[in-house]
Amino acid sequence: MSSSTIEDWSGTSVLLIPHDGPTLSTIADATDMIGDAMYAQVDWVVLPADRLSDDFFHLRTRMAGEVTQKYVNYRLRLAIVGDIDAHLEASNALRDFARECNRGRQIWFMPDLATMRTKLAETAA
Repeated sequence: MSSSTIEDWSGTSVLLIPHDGPTLSTIADATDMIGDAMYAQVDWVVLPADRLSDDFFHLRTRMAGEVTQKYVNYRLRLAIVGDIDAHLEASNALRDFARECNRGRQIWFMPDLATMRTKLAETAA
């Protein structure tokens, strides 16, 4: 967590995971990140999409479901931020999954940090 930063966005504590670093490719990697977030006592984890392995975006691997369920179970919120259009175009199921997540308040797929900040400010109001 040493290179991650914590910021306050609209009164909400956010753990920003940097773009550089190891790929999140296992459930254990996700659990470690959750542990860091719990230790930091943040509300949201903002994870760059390019830190996720391709397996995450192939729903048949169940990695996306397992990772997001862990966040829900620990009452943490996760925003995956970045361009995932190629993955969305390749999978109707992933597109539906992302759309449903974005309707909720716990897991979001955002194209960039500015959009994330705006949505967080709107939901905090």
